[in-house]
Amino acid sequence: MAPLFQTIKSFSDVQISPEGVDTVDFLEATEGVVTMFDLFGSKIFGFIQSDIRGNIGGVRTRYQTYQDSSRTLEELVKSEGIHEDHRHGTACMVRLVRGLALIQHALKRMQEHPNDELHVCFKSAYDVVLKQHHAWVVRSVVTVAIRAVPHRRDFYHVISCGEPSDKFDPELNKWLQALEVIVGRMKDFLETGGYGKI
Repeated sequence: MAPLFQTIKSFSDVQISPEGVDTVDFLEATEGVVTMFDLFGSKIFGFIQSDIRGNIGGVRTRYQTYQDSSRTLEELVKSEGIHEDHRHGTACMVRLVRGLALIQHALKRMQEHPNDELHVCFKSAYDVVLKQHHAWVVRSVVTVAIRAVPHRRDFYHVISCGEPSDKFDPELNKWLQALEVIVGRMKDFLETGGYGKI
């Protein structure tokens, strides 16, 4: 089996133009995140997968309904305000960017702190990215769920499919750097435009 980043669309392959982030490329790369968590064959990451799948669906529905005005993520959000009062696609976009920010933060920490267990990386990411958006009951549930993530070595072995780290790490870092650029760009756009807080 090929390593994960050889089988999914990388965020580094998502086209970014002066008009914005290509919607179709972005959705395809984001589906790769769900594929990454599917490799574990259990519901350990179910809370992340469910949220991401639902939000991909909301953004995709918006795109399919208004393709001409949704070629980029930025156009999709801007045009939704023109067409209707309820901004379901925008709300899904905000939540999707939050989820991707969580994953980007956790995996970046995993790469930068090779001795940290994965649950520590995800807990740190949750505290920085999502905690302020959740009520205390949800925070408690998430904290327990995070403790159930795989050990770092198991996670790494699964997503690398056993490939040596000197070959796998550059691909993971390239993927993370591109994701960080997209998350940062969308965070600025959404927050500056008053569309939502990431």
